[in-house]
Amino acid sequence: MNTGGSRLMNRRELLFQTAPACALVSFGLQKPAEVLAFGTQDSGQDAHKFDEVRDAKLSPRAVTRMQYSQFFSFIQNMQAAIGEPELIKLLNIHSTAVGKAQGEQQAETFADTEFQTFVAQFRPPNYAGSLTHEVVEDTENVFELRVTECLWASVFRDAGLDGEIGHAAVCNMDYGWPAAFSSKIKMEREHTLMQRHAYCNHRYLKIT
Repeated sequence: MNTGGSRLMNRRELLFQTAPACALVSFGLQKPAEVLAFGTQDSGQDAHKFDEVRDAKLSPRAVTRMQYSQFFSFIQNMQAAIGEPELIKLLNIHSTAVGKAQGEQQAETFADTEFQTFVAQFRPPNYAGSLTHEVVEDTENVFELRVTECLWASVFRDAGLDGEIGHAAVCNMDYGWPAAFSSKIKMEREHTLMQRHAYCNHRYLKIT
């Protein structure tokens, strides 16, 4: 999907192009479809065995579980070593940086930094492969989503890492993202599936 000719990044992707795919995914920085694409590009030349095209035929849930397995091990090891409060603090620092980088990168590549340009990326069917969501308010200054299913919340829950840990690792980035895109946009949210609520209510506001 594209906005103003710019390539949209998934909320978990950063442009650390020199890092191995497994490292990117382990820290939630790249989306499943892009990682799978590393093994499905045909260059037209004889490929090394590591680069041979193979059809994985994995579901999005299975792919995400596989990609996050190292990150889950990291979280569990750090939790045992430093305790949950300190772990959550560090995960919040990391996810805040992820969100800031996401917003800044989009601000540079999108056609403009207007409110409607930013929220357009969240309108269904965008993210249909990872979210079940609907727009519940859409005005000039307010855009609110209600998310009733989230792939990341599901996978973190299956790993026993949802709640405040999962929120710090993943959902916290959503606050810094719009603010880094434009100082005239902010997000408010009272509920998340990751924190075991019935839904997420992402509410984006244009600051006037």
